[in-house]
Amino acid sequence: MHLLLIEDDLDLGRALQAALKVDGLSSEWHRRAADAPRTLDGAVFDCVLLDLSLPDGSGFELLARWRREGSLLPVIVITARSAVEDRLAGLDGGADDFVIKPFATAELISRIRAVLRRSARQASDWTLGALTIEPRRHRSALNGESLDLSPREFRLLLELAREPGAVVAKGVLARKLEPLGEALDFATVEVHVSNLRRKIGGARVHTVRGVGYMLAP
Repeated sequence: MHLLLIEDDLDLGRALQAALKVDGLSSEWHRRAADAPRTLDGAVFDCVLLDLSLPDGSGFELLARWRREGSLLPVIVITARSAVEDRLAGLDGGADDFVIKPFATAELISRIRAVLRRSARQASDWTLGALTIEPRRHRSALNGESLDLSPREFRLLLELAREPGAVVAKGVLARKLEPLGEALDFATVEVHVSNLRRKIGGARVHTVRGVGYMLAP
């Protein structure tokens, strides 16, 4: 596995490269935004570790440029910024995970592997009858017509579509729909389910009373 590391701190960069090497992961390290590849080549890198505060620019700008150019390569933001607003900006901007400094290297490596597993599962489009889902592009369509789903509605659809015919507990959905804060209350989950039903067809989402919801297989 070969990683792209963009981190301006000399001590942290050296320590990370050494720790990754011990775990069998190779890496290419840059300290400035200007030195980062203009585009991300999935044939070269498997994942990016991106610091947000760089001496000549913002990691947010790099991330936005890569996503605008269509790169789907997994990106993990590593930063000292712990505000919820920063985490939301990173995730909404296309980051796959957000790790706050200081962190344990073992945890970072575990997150890298988890992001790569998730990316592999989402590499292809999902087809469920007339419903198609493109997880990595955050797009979905019904009978070939694009669906206008909010971010939470799309996340809800993804969770239900991972295993059609299996019941997903309401409590699980409450946590999944708000991964960075307090779990949603059940009434709010029900509102999102109702909105999703309206957009994809009520018969596609079944209620299992007292448990949760299921996407019709």
